Amino acid sequence: MVMIRKDDENSQWRFSAADIDETIDGKSKSKAYALFESSLLNTKETGTVKGLQQIHGYLFGGLYDFAGLIRTLNIAKDGFKFALARFLPETLKRIEKMPESTFDEIAEKYVEMNAAHPFMEGNGRSARIWLDLMLKKNLSLCVDWQKIGKKDYLSAMKESLTHPGRLKTLLKGALTDKINDPDVFRKGIDQSYHYEQESDVTE
Repeated sequence: MVMIRKDDENSQWRFSAADIDETIDGKSKSKAYALFESSLLNTKETGTVKGLQQIHGYLFGGLYDFAGLIRTLNIAKDGFKFALARFLPETLKRIEKMPESTFDEIAEKYVEMNAAHPFMEGNGRSARIWLDLMLKKNLSLCVDWQKIGKKDYLSAMKESLTHPGRLKTLLKGALTDKINDPDVFRKGIDQSYHYEQESDVTE
């Protein structure tokens, strides 16, 4: 639900910053549905930086002016500093060259891309689609994200920056061969966007 607050000083109704983010999130999710339901997804490069940029640009085009663009500023979250912007081009080239022929290789490539965090916003939502495309192309599998709770996923992702083992276990346990099942993808998108919602994690 989008809540609107009234500015008492000016007697005008205005959106709060959180409300605007929720609106952007809803529009981006609709684009994610459309991406999976069209043939466009099959045209995106798999396992490349360009492919990830294409996904990000599609999800956030018209919503953020940096959609699809590699960041030029440093960012951090919960005290962790992601790849420094000045080193990001070389970091991304290294990640792109990482192999992706086995589950472990694909998972490690995903972990490294998360540590790089190449965009100012929308990294997780884009990278999870990027991950599924690699799994689909190379192993004929994808992640059934419904099977991974928010609390488990977020804690495993944070831990993966130094120890990726727990994240790999979560992902491996949620693999499915239903790579063309629209219900799996649609509910997977819902779960993916749920991970990003700012709320107390009680699952």
